[in-house]
Amino acid sequence: MKSCAKLVFQTSALLLVLIALQPVIFASVDDAQAFALQAAEPYVKQGFQVREDYWGGDLGSGEKKAVRQQLFKGNEYWFWLGTEVDKAKVSVHVYDSDGKLAEESDGWEKGHFAGAHVIPKATGSYFIIVSVEESPEDRTHWALVYGFR
Repeated sequence: MKSCAKLVFQTSALLLVLIALQPVIFASVDDAQAFALQAAEPYVKQGFQVREDYWGGDLGSGEKKAVRQQLFKGNEYWFWLGTEVDKAKVSVHVYDSDGKLAEESDGWEKGHFAGAHVIPKATGSYFIIVSVEESPEDRTHWALVYGFR
């Protein structure tokens, strides 16, 4: 009987630990995408259409990732980056195919959200650089969404 009670206690303790750690264990790029879409909400009200496709992954503090995207002259774009890690600091910047900064000056970084605004001067491939500047986590999930008008 004692071994049965011990097993029940150990199982209960394990379940409590899993429940307490559940947000950390099950955090995902989908969670990060929800935050990136949250950053886009005010711009949707301004007429930007958010694309369904998005990019995501995980990065350590100080790491960067380049994403290539075809942008068209005559359109206006916003790229929004988000993560579910509250104390993380992220950034997003856009460069043209020559490696020159192509974004407008109204881009922003607010903790675990960031945005970059681009009005391409020419149609072509552009590079969106996402970065986790700081994070309390070893690896931080991120997601990048974009919209145009």
